[in-house]
Amino acid sequence: MSVLKIDSSARLEGSNSRTLTQYLVDRLGETVVERDLAKQSLPIISAEDLIDLHASSDNSRASLQHHLALSNSLIDELMATDNIVFGVPMYNFGVPAVLKQWIDYICRAGITFKYGENGPLGLTGIKRAFIVTSSGGVPIGSDMDYASRYLEHICRFIGVEKVVHIDASGSKGTPEFIIAQAKQEIDTALSGSLEQVVLGGV
Repeated sequence: MSVLKIDSSARLEGSNSRTLTQYLVDRLGETVVERDLAKQSLPIISAEDLIDLHASSDNSRASLQHHLALSNSLIDELMATDNIVFGVPMYNFGVPAVLKQWIDYICRAGITFKYGENGPLGLTGIKRAFIVTSSGGVPIGSDMDYASRYLEHICRFIGVEKVVHIDASGSKGTPEFIIAQAKQEIDTALSGSLEQVVLGGV
């Protein structure tokens, strides 16, 4: 078993999502590959390169080949994992821009998903995704939350079998209380007594 940990908080110290993703991978106790999107920012893709990247074009343009190589590397990380752990601070009701960049790099037709007679089919075969969503005040799972549900959709789209949500919403109280409650959710989820933490159910 292996774990891919993806952090995206701009706050490098004192981050609730970073504290909880580290706690989660420590509890999983498996080999961890870390991808810190705030520390290792991905290059912005031009409109031309984005279109060709998603088409897996064989164009020899240098900029496209650079993006293709990076995309292939990120997808290799993804395909090699059984569990993926996302740290997702909510910025302006959505996911951080650096996380959206990662999504644009790994969502490629014929590689991480394909379209069939019944619609899209994910190809990654990842067993579980843990989505740790933190916010300053927006309740996770509410109508104002465009982060956790969106990321769950992406996970399902690329073939993740099970998605577990960890609620680190600022609306729940002090940072200490939020972290303590989220750690309890993690412990419960990993104990096998809870199949899925339901959004809005905490």
